[in-house]
Amino acid sequence: MFVSFFPKPKLFFISVVLWSAVLVAGWFLGGDRLGAVFGLPPAAPSAPPIIGVSIFWSPPFLWFYIYFFIGVMIFYGFWRWYSPNPWLRWSILGSALILFVVYFQVQVSVAVNAWYGPFYDLIQAILSKSQTATQAQLYGEIGSFAGLALVGMNVAVLNAFFVSHWIFRWRTAMNDYYVAHWERLRHIEGASQRVQEDTMRFSQIMESLGVSFVDSIMTLIAFTPVLINLSQHISALPIVGEVGQPLVLAAIAWSVFGTVALALAGFKLPGLQFRNQRVEAAYRKELVYGEDHEDRAQPATLAELFANVRRNYFRLYFHYVYFNVVRYTYLQANNMFSLLVMVPSIVAQRLTLGLMNQISYAFSQVTSSFQFLVNSWSTIVELLSVYKRLHAFEATLSGEELPKLDQDFIEAGGVEEHA
Repeated sequence: MFVSFFPKPKLFFISVVLWSAVLVAGWFLGGDRLGAVFGLPPAAPSAPPIIGVSIFWSPPFLWFYIYFFIGVMIFYGFWRWYSPNPWLRWSILGSALILFVVYFQVQVSVAVNAWYGPFYDLIQAILSKSQTATQAQLYGEIGSFAGLALVGMNVAVLNAFFVSHWIFRWRTAMNDYYVAHWERLRHIEGASQRVQEDTMRFSQIMESLGVSFVDSIMTLIAFTPVLINLSQHISALPIVGEVGQPLVLAAIAWSVFGTVALALAGFKLPGLQFRNQRVEAAYRKELVYGEDHEDRAQPATLAELFANVRRNYFRLYFHYVYFNVVRYTYLQANNMFSLLVMVPSIVAQRLTLGLMNQISYAFSQVTSSFQFLVNSWSTIVELLSVYKRLHAFEATLSGEELPKLDQDFIEAGGVEEHA
Protein backbone atom coordinates (compact mmCIF):
# COMPACT_ATOMS: atom_id res chain seq x y z
CA MET A 1 0.00 0.00 0.00
CA PHE A 2 2.81 2.44 0.79
CA VAL A 3 6.09 0.99 -0.46
CA SER A 4 4.74 1.06 -4.01
CA PHE A 5 4.21 4.85 -3.99
CA PHE A 6 6.51 6.32 -1.35
CA PRO A 7 10.31 5.77 -1.17
CA LYS A 8 11.27 3.84 1.99
CA PRO A 9 7.91 4.66 3.66
CA LYS A 10 8.90 4.52 7.34
CA LEU A 11 11.97 6.70 6.87
CA PHE A 12 10.10 8.90 4.40
CA PHE A 13 7.23 9.78 6.75
CA ILE A 14 9.63 10.37 9.65
CA SER A 15 11.60 12.75 7.43
CA VAL A 16 8.35 14.51 6.42
CA VAL A 17 7.52 15.21 10.06
CA LEU A 18 11.07 16.33 10.93
CA TRP A 19 11.51 18.54 7.87
CA SER A 20 8.06 20.09 8.38
CA ALA A 21 9.01 20.87 11.98
CA VAL A 22 12.26 22.49 10.79
CA LEU A 23 10.42 24.66 8.25
CA VAL A 24 7.72 25.70 10.73
CA ALA A 25 10.32 26.53 13.40
CA GLY A 26 12.39 28.41 10.83
CA TRP A 27 9.37 30.44 9.80
CA PHE A 28 8.42 31.50 13.34
CA LEU A 29 12.04 32.09 14.39
CA GLY A 30 12.64 34.72 11.75
CA GLY A 31 11.89 33.18 8.39
CA ASP A 32 8.76 35.30 8.02
CA ARG A 33 10.90 38.45 8.35
CA LEU A 34 13.56 37.21 5.96
CA GLY A 35 11.34 38.25 3.07
CA ALA A 36 12.20 41.89 3.81
CA VAL A 37 15.64 41.21 2.29
CA PHE A 38 13.90 40.52 -1.03
CA GLY A 39 11.44 43.39 -0.77
CA LEU A 40 8.62 41.27 0.72
CA PRO A 41 8.41 42.39 4.37
CA PRO A 42 5.81 41.16 6.87
CA ALA A 43 2.82 43.37 7.62
CA ALA A 44 3.45 46.06 10.22
CA PRO A 45 1.74 45.35 13.58
CA SER A 46 -0.13 48.67 13.39
CA ALA A 47 -1.24 48.19 9.79
CA PRO A 48 -4.98 47.65 9.28
CA PRO A 49 -5.91 44.16 8.03
CA ILE A 50 -6.31 43.74 4.29
CA ILE A 51 -9.93 42.92 3.51
CA GLY A 52 -10.64 41.16 0.25
CA VAL A 53 -8.94 38.99 -2.32
CA SER A 54 -5.91 41.29 -2.66
CA ILE A 55 -4.51 39.81 0.55
CA PHE A 56 -3.35 36.77 -1.45
CA TRP A 57 -0.80 38.79 -3.44
CA SER A 58 0.31 40.97 -0.53
CA PRO A 59 4.07 40.83 0.28
CA PRO A 60 3.74 38.49 3.35
CA PHE A 61 1.76 35.95 1.31
CA LEU A 62 4.10 36.12 -1.69
CA TRP A 63 7.09 35.50 0.59
CA PHE A 64 5.35 32.50 2.17
CA TYR A 65 4.76 31.02 -1.28
CA ILE A 66 8.47 31.32 -2.06
CA TYR A 67 9.49 29.93 1.34
CA PHE A 68 7.19 26.93 0.93
CA PHE A 69 8.45 26.25 -2.62
CA ILE A 70 12.11 26.35 -1.56
CA GLY A 71 11.45 24.00 1.38
CA VAL A 72 9.62 21.48 -0.84
CA MET A 73 12.29 21.51 -3.55
CA ILE A 74 15.08 20.88 -1.00
CA PHE A 75 13.13 17.89 0.34
CA TYR A 76 12.39 16.59 -3.15
CA GLY A 77 16.01 17.00 -4.23
CA PHE A 78 17.24 14.98 -1.25
CA TRP A 79 14.90 12.04 -1.87
CA ARG A 80 15.55 12.11 -5.62
CA TRP A 81 19.25 11.67 -4.79
CA TYR A 82 18.87 9.31 -1.83
CA SER A 83 16.16 6.92 -3.04
CA PRO A 84 14.94 7.43 -6.63
CA ASN A 85 11.39 6.23 -7.19
CA PRO A 86 9.29 6.28 -10.38
CA TRP A 87 6.42 7.89 -8.45
CA LEU A 88 8.55 10.48 -6.65
CA ARG A 89 7.06 13.49 -8.43
CA TRP A 90 3.55 12.47 -7.46
CA SER A 91 4.35 11.27 -3.93
CA ILE A 92 6.37 14.37 -2.99
CA LEU A 93 5.62 17.24 -5.36
CA GLY A 94 1.99 16.18 -5.78
CA SER A 95 1.51 15.82 -2.03
CA ALA A 96 3.14 19.21 -1.45
CA LEU A 97 0.83 20.86 -3.97
CA ILE A 98 -2.21 19.37 -2.24
CA LEU A 99 -0.95 20.61 1.14
CA PHE A 100 -0.38 24.08 -0.28
CA VAL A 101 -3.80 24.30 -1.92
CA VAL A 102 -5.55 23.10 1.23
CA TYR A 103 -3.61 25.76 3.17
CA PHE A 104 -4.70 28.35 0.58
CA GLN A 105 -8.35 27.30 0.93
CA VAL A 106 -8.13 27.67 4.70
CA GLN A 107 -6.66 31.14 4.25
CA VAL A 108 -9.65 32.00 2.08
CA SER A 109 -11.85 31.06 5.05
CA VAL A 110 -9.70 33.26 7.32
CA ALA A 111 -10.09 36.15 4.86
CA VAL A 112 -13.86 35.63 4.81
CA ASN A 113 -13.90 35.71 8.61
CA ALA A 114 -11.95 38.99 8.54
CA TRP A 115 -14.59 40.37 6.14
CA TYR A 116 -17.44 39.46 8.50
CA GLY A 117 -16.39 41.94 11.21
CA PRO A 118 -16.44 45.29 9.41
CA PHE A 119 -19.35 44.31 7.13
CA TYR A 120 -21.77 43.33 9.88
CA ASP A 121 -20.62 46.22 12.06
CA LEU A 122 -21.53 48.49 9.15
CA ILE A 123 -24.92 46.80 8.82
CA GLN A 124 -25.53 47.21 12.56
CA ALA A 125 -24.56 50.89 12.40
CA ILE A 126 -26.86 51.53 9.43
CA LEU A 127 -29.82 49.77 11.04
CA SER A 128 -29.30 51.61 14.32
CA LYS A 129 -29.12 54.89 12.31
CA SER A 130 -25.76 55.80 13.84
CA GLN A 131 -24.09 55.78 10.42
CA THR A 132 -25.16 56.20 6.82
CA ALA A 133 -23.92 54.41 3.72
CA THR A 134 -24.60 54.48 0.01
CA GLN A 135 -25.80 51.58 -2.07
CA ALA A 136 -22.50 51.61 -3.94
CA GLN A 137 -20.63 51.17 -0.65
CA LEU A 138 -22.71 48.15 0.31
CA TYR A 139 -22.44 46.65 -3.16
CA GLY A 140 -18.68 47.11 -2.93
CA GLU A 141 -18.55 45.24 0.39
CA ILE A 142 -20.66 42.41 -1.03
CA GLY A 143 -18.43 42.36 -4.13
CA SER A 144 -15.42 41.93 -1.85
CA PHE A 145 -16.99 38.80 -0.39
CA ALA A 146 -17.94 37.58 -3.87
CA GLY A 147 -14.28 37.87 -4.93
CA LEU A 148 -13.17 35.72 -2.01
CA ALA A 149 -15.94 33.19 -2.62
CA LEU A 150 -15.10 32.98 -6.33
CA VAL A 151 -11.41 32.36 -5.64
CA GLY A 152 -12.20 29.77 -2.98
CA MET A 153 -14.70 27.96 -5.20
CA ASN A 154 -12.42 27.74 -8.24
CA VAL A 155 -9.41 26.65 -6.18
CA ALA A 156 -11.55 23.96 -4.52
CA VAL A 157 -12.69 22.64 -7.92
CA LEU A 158 -9.14 22.52 -9.29
CA ASN A 159 -7.88 20.89 -6.10
CA ALA A 160 -10.58 18.20 -6.25
CA PHE A 161 -9.57 17.49 -9.86
CA PHE A 162 -5.88 17.21 -8.98
CA VAL A 163 -6.48 15.11 -5.85
CA SER A 164 -8.49 12.62 -7.90
CA HIS A 165 -5.57 12.24 -10.32
CA TRP A 166 -3.07 12.00 -7.44
CA ILE A 167 -5.09 9.27 -5.75
CA PHE A 168 -5.42 7.33 -9.00
CA ARG A 169 -1.63 7.44 -9.40
CA TRP A 170 -1.36 5.89 -5.94
CA ARG A 171 -3.82 3.19 -6.96
CA THR A 172 -1.80 2.65 -10.16
CA ALA A 173 1.37 2.23 -8.10
CA MET A 174 -0.34 -0.39 -5.89
CA ASN A 175 -1.76 -2.14 -8.95
CA ASP A 176 1.64 -2.27 -10.66
CA TYR A 177 3.27 -3.58 -7.50
CA TYR A 178 0.73 -6.41 -7.06
CA VAL A 179 0.84 -7.30 -10.76
CA ALA A 180 4.65 -7.49 -10.60
CA HIS A 181 4.26 -10.09 -7.81
CA TRP A 182 1.23 -11.79 -9.35
CA GLU A 183 2.87 -15.21 -9.60
CA ARG A 184 3.15 -15.33 -5.80
CA LEU A 185 -0.26 -13.77 -5.17
CA ARG A 186 -2.48 -15.39 -7.79
CA HIS A 187 -3.00 -18.57 -5.71
CA ILE A 188 -4.57 -16.61 -2.83
CA GLU A 189 -8.33 -16.80 -2.59
CA GLY A 190 -9.78 -13.44 -3.59
CA ALA A 191 -6.52 -12.12 -5.09
CA SER A 192 -8.34 -10.50 -8.00
CA GLN A 193 -10.69 -8.73 -5.58
CA ARG A 194 -7.78 -7.41 -3.53
CA VAL A 195 -5.96 -6.06 -6.60
CA GLN A 196 -8.98 -4.54 -8.29
CA GLU A 197 -11.68 -3.71 -5.74
CA ASP A 198 -9.74 -3.14 -2.51
CA THR A 199 -7.08 -0.92 -4.11
CA MET A 200 -9.94 1.12 -5.61
CA ARG A 201 -11.73 1.41 -2.25
CA PHE A 202 -8.50 2.18 -0.41
CA SER A 203 -7.68 5.01 -2.82
CA GLN A 204 -11.21 6.43 -2.73
CA ILE A 205 -11.36 6.43 1.07
CA MET A 206 -7.89 7.95 1.32
CA GLU A 207 -8.98 10.69 -1.08
CA SER A 208 -11.86 11.83 1.13
CA LEU A 209 -10.38 11.03 4.52
CA GLY A 210 -6.85 12.24 3.80
CA VAL A 211 -7.91 15.61 2.42
CA SER A 212 -10.34 16.08 5.32
CA PHE A 213 -7.60 15.32 7.83
CA VAL A 214 -5.14 17.76 6.24
CA ASP A 215 -7.87 20.39 6.02
CA SER A 216 -8.64 19.93 9.74
CA ILE A 217 -4.99 20.38 10.69
CA MET A 218 -4.56 23.44 8.46
CA THR A 219 -7.80 24.97 9.74
CA LEU A 220 -6.72 24.44 13.33
CA ILE A 221 -3.35 26.09 12.67
CA ALA A 222 -4.92 29.05 10.85
CA PHE A 223 -7.92 29.75 13.08
CA THR A 224 -6.48 29.18 16.55
CA PRO A 225 -4.59 32.53 16.46
CA VAL A 226 -7.80 34.18 15.20
CA LEU A 227 -9.70 32.69 18.13
CA ILE A 228 -6.99 33.81 20.55
CA ASN A 229 -7.24 37.36 19.21
CA LEU A 230 -11.05 37.35 19.47
CA SER A 231 -10.94 36.06 23.06
CA GLN A 232 -10.17 39.57 24.27
CA HIS A 233 -13.80 40.48 23.58
CA ILE A 234 -15.23 37.64 25.70
CA SER A 235 -15.56 38.65 29.34
CA ALA A 236 -16.37 35.24 30.86
CA LEU A 237 -17.71 31.78 30.17
CA PRO A 238 -21.06 30.52 31.47
CA ILE A 239 -20.74 28.65 34.78
CA VAL A 240 -16.91 28.77 34.65
CA GLY A 241 -16.61 32.55 34.90
CA GLU A 242 -13.53 34.53 33.89
CA VAL A 243 -10.60 32.50 32.52
CA GLY A 244 -7.66 33.14 30.23
CA GLN A 245 -8.29 32.56 26.50
CA PRO A 246 -11.94 31.60 27.08
CA LEU A 247 -12.77 30.83 23.42
CA VAL A 248 -9.81 28.50 22.94
CA LEU A 249 -10.51 26.77 26.26
CA ALA A 250 -14.19 26.35 25.40
CA ALA A 251 -13.40 25.02 21.91
CA ILE A 252 -10.92 22.45 23.22
CA ALA A 253 -13.15 21.34 26.11
CA TRP A 254 -16.22 21.01 23.90
CA SER A 255 -14.33 19.12 21.18
CA VAL A 256 -12.66 16.75 23.64
CA PHE A 257 -16.04 16.09 25.24
CA GLY A 258 -17.55 15.25 21.82
CA THR A 259 -14.65 13.04 20.78
CA VAL A 260 -14.69 11.09 24.06
CA ALA A 261 -18.48 10.72 23.94
CA LEU A 262 -18.39 9.42 20.36
CA ALA A 263 -15.45 7.11 21.10
CA LEU A 264 -17.28 5.59 24.07
CA ALA A 265 -20.48 5.21 22.07
CA GLY A 266 -18.77 3.74 19.03
CA PHE A 267 -15.81 1.77 20.33
CA LYS A 268 -17.51 -1.53 19.37
CA LEU A 269 -18.19 -0.52 15.77
CA PRO A 270 -14.77 -1.30 14.19
CA GLY A 271 -14.80 -4.83 15.63
CA LEU A 272 -18.40 -5.40 14.53
CA GLN A 273 -17.63 -4.08 11.06
CA PHE A 274 -14.63 -6.38 10.76
CA ARG A 275 -16.74 -9.32 11.96
CA ASN A 276 -19.20 -8.46 9.21
CA GLN A 277 -16.38 -8.69 6.70
CA ARG A 278 -15.60 -12.19 7.98
CA VAL A 279 -19.14 -13.54 7.59
CA GLU A 280 -19.49 -11.82 4.21
CA ALA A 281 -16.20 -13.41 3.13
CA ALA A 282 -17.37 -16.87 4.24
CA TYR A 283 -20.67 -16.46 2.36
CA ARG A 284 -18.90 -15.17 -0.78
CA LYS A 285 -16.37 -18.01 -0.63
CA GLU A 286 -19.10 -20.66 -0.66
CA LEU A 287 -20.82 -18.96 -3.59
CA VAL A 288 -17.54 -18.85 -5.53
CA TYR A 289 -16.92 -22.55 -4.89
CA GLY A 290 -20.48 -23.22 -6.02
CA GLU A 291 -19.68 -21.80 -9.45
CA ASP A 292 -17.28 -24.68 -10.15
CA HIS A 293 -18.48 -27.52 -7.89
CA GLU A 294 -22.03 -28.82 -7.90
CA ASP A 295 -21.76 -30.19 -4.37
CA ARG A 296 -20.96 -26.72 -2.95
CA ALA A 297 -23.29 -23.76 -2.29
CA GLN A 298 -26.23 -25.97 -1.39
CA PRO A 299 -29.38 -24.15 -0.20
CA ALA A 300 -29.05 -25.35 3.41
CA THR A 301 -25.41 -24.22 3.60
CA LEU A 302 -26.14 -20.87 1.99
CA ALA A 303 -29.12 -20.34 4.29
CA GLU A 304 -26.93 -20.94 7.35
CA LEU A 305 -24.16 -18.64 6.08
CA PHE A 306 -26.63 -15.91 5.15
CA ALA A 307 -28.23 -16.22 8.59
CA ASN A 308 -24.82 -15.34 10.03
CA VAL A 309 -24.68 -12.33 7.72
CA ARG A 310 -28.18 -11.27 8.77
CA ARG A 311 -27.45 -11.69 12.49
CA ASN A 312 -24.25 -9.63 12.29
CA TYR A 313 -25.86 -6.83 10.30
CA PHE A 314 -28.79 -6.60 12.71
CA ARG A 315 -26.33 -6.43 15.62
CA LEU A 316 -24.43 -3.66 13.82
CA TYR A 317 -27.66 -1.73 13.13
CA PHE A 318 -28.56 -1.90 16.82
CA HIS A 319 -25.22 -0.51 17.95
CA TYR A 320 -25.43 2.25 15.35
CA VAL A 321 -28.75 3.38 16.88
CA TYR A 322 -27.28 4.63 20.16
CA PHE A 323 -24.10 5.77 18.41
CA ASN A 324 -26.13 7.98 16.05
CA VAL A 325 -28.23 9.28 18.95
CA VAL A 326 -25.06 10.50 20.66
CA ARG A 327 -23.54 11.73 17.41
CA TYR A 328 -26.48 13.76 16.12
CA THR A 329 -27.37 15.12 19.56
CA TYR A 330 -23.83 16.41 19.91
CA LEU A 331 -23.74 17.90 16.39
CA GLN A 332 -27.05 19.71 16.94
CA ALA A 333 -25.86 21.06 20.29
CA ASN A 334 -22.67 22.16 18.54
CA ASN A 335 -24.68 24.58 16.39
CA MET A 336 -25.72 26.52 19.50
CA PHE A 337 -22.65 26.14 21.69
CA SER A 338 -20.76 29.20 20.44
CA LEU A 339 -23.85 31.35 21.11
CA LEU A 340 -24.06 29.99 24.66
CA VAL A 341 -20.39 30.86 25.17
CA MET A 342 -21.06 34.46 24.12
CA VAL A 343 -24.12 35.02 26.35
CA PRO A 344 -22.23 36.70 29.27
CA SER A 345 -20.42 39.03 26.87
CA ILE A 346 -23.61 39.84 24.95
CA VAL A 347 -25.36 40.76 28.22
CA ALA A 348 -22.32 42.86 29.20
CA GLN A 349 -22.64 44.65 25.82
CA ARG A 350 -19.06 43.87 24.84
CA LEU A 351 -19.87 42.51 21.40
CA THR A 352 -21.03 43.98 18.13
CA LEU A 353 -22.89 42.10 15.41
CA GLY A 354 -19.67 41.85 13.40
CA LEU A 355 -17.72 40.39 16.30
CA MET A 356 -20.49 37.88 17.00
CA ASN A 357 -20.31 36.63 13.41
CA GLN A 358 -16.52 36.48 13.48
CA ILE A 359 -16.47 34.57 16.77
CA SER A 360 -19.19 32.13 15.68
CA TYR A 361 -17.43 31.38 12.39
CA ALA A 362 -13.94 31.04 13.88
CA PHE A 363 -15.27 28.96 16.77
CA SER A 364 -17.07 26.58 14.40
CA GLN A 365 -13.92 26.20 12.28
CA VAL A 366 -11.75 25.31 15.28
CA THR A 367 -14.26 22.94 16.86
CA SER A 368 -14.88 21.19 13.52
CA SER A 369 -11.12 20.62 13.24
CA PHE A 370 -11.01 19.07 16.70
CA GLN A 371 -14.05 16.99 15.75
CA PHE A 372 -12.36 15.20 12.84
CA LEU A 373 -12.92 11.81 14.51
CA VAL A 374 -16.55 12.65 15.22
CA ASN A 375 -17.29 13.57 11.61
CA SER A 376 -15.22 10.79 10.01
CA TRP A 377 -15.85 7.82 12.31
CA SER A 378 -17.80 5.73 9.79
CA THR A 379 -15.21 6.35 7.07
CA ILE A 380 -12.35 5.46 9.42
CA VAL A 381 -14.09 2.18 10.28
CA GLU A 382 -14.36 1.34 6.57
CA LEU A 383 -10.73 2.28 5.96
CA LEU A 384 -9.54 0.03 8.79
CA SER A 385 -11.49 -2.83 7.28
CA VAL A 386 -9.93 -2.35 3.83
CA TYR A 387 -6.48 -1.89 5.37
CA LYS A 388 -6.77 -5.19 7.27
CA ARG A 389 -7.69 -7.04 4.09
CA LEU A 390 -4.81 -5.58 2.09
CA HIS A 391 -2.42 -6.10 5.00
CA ALA A 392 -3.38 -9.78 5.16
CA PHE A 393 -2.95 -9.99 1.40
CA GLU A 394 0.53 -8.44 1.45
CA ALA A 395 1.63 -10.69 4.31
CA THR A 396 2.11 -13.43 1.70
CA LEU A 397 4.93 -11.41 0.13
CA SER A 398 6.66 -10.48 3.36
CA GLY A 399 6.14 -13.76 5.22
CA GLU A 400 4.80 -11.69 8.13
CA GLU A 401 2.98 -13.45 10.97
CA LEU A 402 -0.53 -12.06 11.08
CA PRO A 403 -2.41 -10.95 14.21
CA LYS A 404 -5.25 -13.27 15.28
CA LEU A 405 -7.99 -11.09 13.78
CA ASP A 406 -6.31 -11.05 10.37
CA GLN A 407 -5.71 -14.80 10.57
CA ASP A 408 -9.38 -15.33 11.41
CA PHE A 409 -10.29 -13.28 8.37
CA ILE A 410 -8.11 -15.44 6.14
CA GLU A 411 -9.65 -18.60 7.54
CA ALA A 412 -13.12 -17.19 6.92
CA GLY A 413 -12.32 -16.97 3.24
CA GLY A 414 -11.21 -13.36 2.86
CA VAL A 415 -7.75 -14.19 1.48
CA GLU A 416 -7.37 -17.92 2.00
CA GLU A 417 -4.63 -19.90 0.26
CA HIS A 418 -5.67 -22.98 -1.69
CA ALA A 419 -4.46 -26.19 -0.13
